[in-house]
Amino acid sequence: MTDQLTIRPATAADAALIVHFIAALAEYEKLSHEAEATEADILRDLFGSAPKVFCEIAEWEGKPVGFTLWFYTYSTFQGRHGIWLEDLFVDPSMRGKGIGKALLVNLARRCVAEGLGRFEWWVLDWNEPSIEFYKAQGGVMQDEWTKVRVDGDALLLLGSN
Repeated sequence: MTDQLTIRPATAADAALIVHFIAALAEYEKLSHEAEATEADILRDLFGSAPKVFCEIAEWEGKPVGFTLWFYTYSTFQGRHGIWLEDLFVDPSMRGKGIGKALLVNLARRCVAEGLGRFEWWVLDWNEPSIEFYKAQGGVMQDEWTKVRVDGDALLLLGSN
């Protein structure tokens, strides 16, 4: 990291900022229609009595410019925990300064320090700039896997059986 860049754990005072970053990421990914998280959701889930999801804020010269939001996973094959990176976002005007890489390095260091086995995340298949960036960081695309999701009415139906 440079003297201009710091990465710090998010605090409850950052809830509005986190929602802002989530909305900006959703817009970039053309998924604004799916972004429903509120400040109350962030306060409850990241800063409640037993948080299960975590966040770091990247600041450039003291100004928030990006974030990561992540949680622990578990691999039964490895018999070890890992980290799932749910969101990584850097303000478009600040890209190219090494902020995204620093955010990834920060979480990779956590994985190494805690003896975790994996560091994983999704990338949209049309997002070539991000795909190339992740490959340059050692990321390997897992094309043989297909994502499965059950939500909305289908989740209610499945859960009522």
